[in-house]
Amino acid sequence: MIDIKYRKWNLIRQFFVGSKKYFAIAVAASLVTTALNALTPQIFRFSIDSVLDGTQYGYLSGRLWILAVLLVAVAALSGFSQYVCRLHTALAGETFARNMRDMLFCHVQRLPMSWHDQNQTGDIIQRCTSDVEVIRNFVVTQLLEVFRTVFLIVIYFSMMVSMNVRLSMAVLPFVPVVILYSAVFYRLIARRFIVADEAEGELSTVVQENATGVRVVRAFGREKFEMDRFREKNDIFAKLWIRLGTLSGLYWGVGDLITGLQVVTVIVLGAVEAVHGSISVGEFVAFASYNTTLVWPIRGLGRILSDMSKAGVSFERVDYIIRAKEEVHGDEEDLKRQTRETNGKEEYDIVFDHVSFGYEEGNEVLTDMNFQIPQGCTFGILGGTGSGKSTIVQLLTRLYELEDGKGSIRIGKRDIREIPMQELRRQVGMVLQEPFLYSRTIRENIGAAAPQVTFEEIRHAAKVACIDEAIMGFGDGYETLVGERGVTLSGGQRQRVAIARMLLQKAPIMVFDDSLSAVDSQTDIKIRKALSEHMKESTVILISHRITTLMGADQILVLNHGCIEEIGTHHELITSGGLYQQIYEIQMSQDDREKVEV
Repeated sequence: MIDIKYRKWNLIRQFFVGSKKYFAIAVAASLVTTALNALTPQIFRFSIDSVLDGTQYGYLSGRLWILAVLLVAVAALSGFSQYVCRLHTALAGETFARNMRDMLFCHVQRLPMSWHDQNQTGDIIQRCTSDVEVIRNFVVTQLLEVFRTVFLIVIYFSMMVSMNVRLSMAVLPFVPVVILYSAVFYRLIARRFIVADEAEGELSTVVQENATGVRVVRAFGREKFEMDRFREKNDIFAKLWIRLGTLSGLYWGVGDLITGLQVVTVIVLGAVEAVHGSISVGEFVAFASYNTTLVWPIRGLGRILSDMSKAGVSFERVDYIIRAKEEVHGDEEDLKRQTRETNGKEEYDIVFDHVSFGYEEGNEVLTDMNFQIPQGCTFGILGGTGSGKSTIVQLLTRLYELEDGKGSIRIGKRDIREIPMQELRRQVGMVLQEPFLYSRTIRENIGAAAPQVTFEEIRHAAKVACIDEAIMGFGDGYETLVGERGVTLSGGQRQRVAIARMLLQKAPIMVFDDSLSAVDSQTDIKIRKALSEHMKESTVILISHRITTLMGADQILVLNHGCIEEIGTHHELITSGGLYQQIYEIQMSQDDREKVEV
């Protein structure tokens, strides 16, 4: 518990960087406003007593305009200080929230793929938006209210005691009752808010999944299923918040009863005191005003406690992201040191040394992978669905980390775990089967890997990827906007745009993960021919289910259920009588084989 509290305050201090001065000014202005407002009942007190008893305040009884001017001056100063308070509260709040959002977004960028696999996108978005707003609202707005309320209670109660001690003592017992009552409801609300907040995350996930998978929903006619699924989650979410609303209504109802009794007590006892002359009429009016004003800040403590419960839950949800361990990226000093050690001459031989890996414990996807990819060669990987083809390149780029004792992967003489992450991923360019495109122009998508490139370089990369002609056929050419995730382009066009983008990265190792699966055979051959001319010095890893895509590779690795079935050249494998030959016989007709042989 101590560790959690320490972590909370430590993070809050980090989020407050740049906003402390705004918060301090807001607190000071709030206290000034409270002090000025405390003067108003005293002005009314002097005014009433001056009229009813001219002998008590003789000077003022004939000059009530002084009190009127003073009242206007206090109101003006109070309004100005309130303006200063609200202005700097907004500045402090937005700076605080900006720092939180920046930290969360940057941290999420560095989290490993295994973490993203375990967490739903909608829930992550909700934690980084709604939960951040709840924390911001409490830490800046409600914490400011705590300072104001404590100061108000002290100054108002002091004024009340100075006018009548017995009447003040009659009010005092109500204060701990209201605070204790609020604390009990705080605990009840906290438990229910956790469940409601998690339900909101699930609802956000349903909306996010439906929005990103809208084509699948339409293609399979699953609109009714999706609507029913949303209604189910929405009903659960609504019922949870109705329960919270019921509890909140009960809290305010009972609270109104308690505070009502407090006001009635002051009125009855104050009237008795005034009749017996223990308190003047002006003092009675001022006392009742202080009491009425005091009621709501004390009641507000319950709301603050309720918001504290929500903020506590939201903080735990945000802290869950912050506590997640980042990928080990290394730093520029590591990169400079290693560059000096190699004299700037990198070696890019890739070695998988007895590598075994599983996404879940006890369920291995790869078993004892032991092979080498010489620098500058073209290396093909063939295998069925789930055989581990994509896993090999995901391990190579450290999207997933090898466990200790499960083998090693080296590029040149270095274990990839010793290479700074940023440098490793600069060395390995990847094109996936389902490439991601931004909702921007085609030119911006191709140039995303190298922002400083010229348009001529972008177009040259597009020509190598055999997509230039298709792009120029669009009305706006390279300035054509693609839809979200590139939905306005065909599958083959998206893959070729992604290939062009990767070519501009100029990585010494290039991976094509089934990235020609959506193009026809003739376009496949045309693209591979252009790529072979462009990437003469690069190490190329081709992953495909097509024999025609792989047969020109220097070596071909055949996987079967996560194990190496066979490895060799196309001609070696085609005569081995193994799995490769079987796949070849299935995929290739007699005419196709004769064309290939020719």
